[in-house]
Amino acid sequence: MKLTNNRRQFIANTLYTGTSASLLPATSFGLSNQKLNIALIGAHGRAKMHYHDLKTQNVIALCDINAQNLALAKAQFPHAKTYEDWRHCLDHPGLDAVVCCTTDHTHAFISIWAMNRGLHVFCEKPVAECVHEARLVRETYLKNRHRLATQHGTQRHAHPNFDRLNEMIRNGAIGQLKDVHTWGNRTHQITGYPKALGTPPAHINYDLWLGPAPYHPYNPQYFSGAPGANCLQWNVYHDFGSWQVGDMGSHTMDLAWNVLDADAPTQIAAKGDAYHPEVCPSTLTCRFDIPANDWRDAIRLTWNQGGPRPNSPNNAVDLQKIGHGALFKGSEGIIVADFRNRFLIPMGNNADLSRFTPPTPRKPIGGFMQQWITACKTDLKTDCDFDYAGKMIETLMLGLVAHRAGKTLNYNARKGTITNHKEANAFLKKTYRDGWNLNG
Repeated sequence: MKLTNNRRQFIANTLYTGTSASLLPATSFGLSNQKLNIALIGAHGRAKMHYHDLKTQNVIALCDINAQNLALAKAQFPHAKTYEDWRHCLDHPGLDAVVCCTTDHTHAFISIWAMNRGLHVFCEKPVAECVHEARLVRETYLKNRHRLATQHGTQRHAHPNFDRLNEMIRNGAIGQLKDVHTWGNRTHQITGYPKALGTPPAHINYDLWLGPAPYHPYNPQYFSGAPGANCLQWNVYHDFGSWQVGDMGSHTMDLAWNVLDADAPTQIAAKGDAYHPEVCPSTLTCRFDIPANDWRDAIRLTWNQGGPRPNSPNNAVDLQKIGHGALFKGSEGIIVADFRNRFLIPMGNNADLSRFTPPTPRKPIGGFMQQWITACKTDLKTDCDFDYAGKMIETLMLGLVAHRAGKTLNYNARKGTITNHKEANAFLKKTYRDGWNLNG
């Protein structure tokens, strides 16, 4: 990025006064009409979907444990320096921001390390893989919210349907909100980690792919998926992911979370497949008791995966045909929704919409990545920052804790502790390999 005279003078002044330029938001640099210097970590696969937007900025660093993927990205961003280890990439000189498209079990690490270095962050979902990670991501962001823009990669949030659901429910289209269900239909039949098979090819740094996760022997199955969908080859295993809780759960729960204006739950219960120490459950139902706020009473929020659904509000509505969806039950009606559509069903003989005045829709946010890029340069505001996303992912991960504990849990969100089953507090954290520090 070329420095204007004003920016050169600003940096000179900060050096003279002893104020660090990295401790101030991008807006202090007057970047609104300039390009961000970005590091793309996890450079192909899912990252390919962001190339168009990233080409509007300066991608000056690329990082990937797969040399072939790195070469593909280098062809798109020929002037970028390449790295194999993201820890080194984050120290590339002149960075403003980071886009993280790596394996799920490294998302929290990269996000926290980047924010600790004064870098804006766009991180693919889920931003964390356990309760402790989610809380630390959120805590780190809140310390830096006045100088950094963050965005969680739940890109379906850009669909207008998310805003319309919020407007309808918050403005009384179904009366007083009582109950919310979300669900996803993916299943698996995996029963354990793959056995050791062969050796890693020369173009893959398998040790860095494992990163902070406990050691598991190499198997080509981990890398056998199509670009952009390879996560399904490893996110079913506890040490690498959280299956659909963190995968499509991040997207589908977002339909509800965008409406609820919620904090973490006070009580959690879960049922489904028997707990397996290596593999996440295929069938799972998690119930969260969400506290009241200034516009609604306390409600129950449910996540279902692998088949379970709420009861249909009407025989004409087949919820089995909605692969990933949400149902909002109110005192005077029900809304059934997927990512792009919503269906309002008034309930009762006297139900009408006289109580509902549609608000003036806000301006569409446009591309999800572009919203973040603009925020980095201007007001730092995004729809899915790490405050919003951190609380949502904390809640989802608590569902896995309750499933593992096998009992209903009471949760103190202020302290981040289980209060009625002390042993379950050990399930709030993951175990990392020696040498890997979450808060680096």
